[in-house]
Amino acid sequence: MSVQSEPVQTFTPGEFHRQAHDALGNPQIRSNFRKAMDGLMAKRRDVFSDWDLEVLRDLGANIRMRALAKLPDLLEQLEANCQANGIRVHWAEDGDEACRIVGEICEARGAKAVIKGKSMVSEEMHLNEHLEAAGIEALESDLGEYLVQLNRQTPSHIIMPAIHLNTDEIADIMHDKTGIERTRDADAMTAAARLQLRKRFMNADVGVSGVNFAVAETGTLCLVENEGNGRMTTTVPPVHIAVTGIEKVVEHLRDVPPLYALLTRSATGQHVTTYFNMIGSPRKPGEHDGPEEVHLVLVDNGRSRIYQDDELLDTLRCIRCGACMNHCPVYTRVGGHTYGTTYPGPIGSILMPHIMGLEATKDLPTASSLCGACGEVCPVKIPIPDLLVRLRKESVGEGRGNVAGAGTKRSKKEAAAWKAFQWLATHPFVWRVGTSVAGKLRALTPSRLGVWTDYRTAPKPAGTTLHALVKRHQANKTHGEDR
Repeated sequence: MSVQSEPVQTFTPGEFHRQAHDALGNPQIRSNFRKAMDGLMAKRRDVFSDWDLEVLRDLGANIRMRALAKLPDLLEQLEANCQANGIRVHWAEDGDEACRIVGEICEARGAKAVIKGKSMVSEEMHLNEHLEAAGIEALESDLGEYLVQLNRQTPSHIIMPAIHLNTDEIADIMHDKTGIERTRDADAMTAAARLQLRKRFMNADVGVSGVNFAVAETGTLCLVENEGNGRMTTTVPPVHIAVTGIEKVVEHLRDVPPLYALLTRSATGQHVTTYFNMIGSPRKPGEHDGPEEVHLVLVDNGRSRIYQDDELLDTLRCIRCGACMNHCPVYTRVGGHTYGTTYPGPIGSILMPHIMGLEATKDLPTASSLCGACGEVCPVKIPIPDLLVRLRKESVGEGRGNVAGAGTKRSKKEAAAWKAFQWLATHPFVWRVGTSVAGKLRALTPSRLGVWTDYRTAPKPAGTTLHALVKRHQANKTHGEDR
């Protein structure tokens, strides 16, 4: 079985509108996502029913903010304690350097086969492609990641990579790519995948995983999972490489349980996941299992730039639960691939501009209705809607301009129109007269307003203003009471 024979399906953030149009025209994708998201939202609601959710969210937010406030010191403490435990620590400024570090570790061991647990940072680094170019096979062991890799796709969700596929599509992939008998029995397909992957675990030279929480106090790497593949990846191969963003550090071991409770309930509606792994060191003398070497690669990749901005800093609180995606009316209709980025949905729309530059991702901050659902369900209270508005301003050359690639200016005509609107909206008498006149002349409103109406119906002023309707209602009410 080979998973490297066809080119990967690619999507780009610069083509968001076209890709969204294609997704909206695909009833199967819409059905798959709608069914999955409805289930996830219901599970999250039910699992928090006996909790004081706002108190827990406040606690989670405070833990993450405290860790970020001390981030430079905590990273140094994490490095020192990991090294004291026997874990080798590496620093990577960007994805390319992180790939080079992983590649050099693999080369030093003469590795030809790498087995991977679920890791969004490795997706962000494009690690699989780098290893493939070096002649090293990298196989995903998370079932969802395994399926999308077999199908030469990228994950469409940060928690459930294959959520865009239904049972029939999965059955076809398993039959076509692995040769098993076609079946719609989920248990049979899972058993077949487990059998195939078990051999790869035993033969892998290196295991690569992500990290959910890195504890500075103890030098412990925490890994949350449901399938056991994470435990196999980090214990069976002779070398374990953990890759993580620098923001995943927490100060104390006692900080982990509240974040774990928020993560599992927000992500999949579970009280706890099947496995919670705590990795403290390589195999010690006298122990019969575990890796001979453990490496930790701390990846920056734009995070330091985010850290320097006191507003955008909130982006780094994220614990990668995916709840904002599950509740986003845009994401649930167009799916993750439409965004063309490693992290899709609301969190991706505020994170990816820092990683790829705002010019390359300028459509993403507008890929939102600003309904506020993402902010309401975020377990660590990231003000996602506020940050989307901030990025929208920067994409047209306004605001603080701290995001890489920011500064695309509005046309003079558009800038003048918004300036005129601002003046009208701050002069009540002129506004009332203007809206009254606009209502009387509404039939003359043009049906085309430039590119804005490519995706929207041109608005027409109401025939009667809200103030007039309220006055009429109050007059009718008073008249009725007098009778």
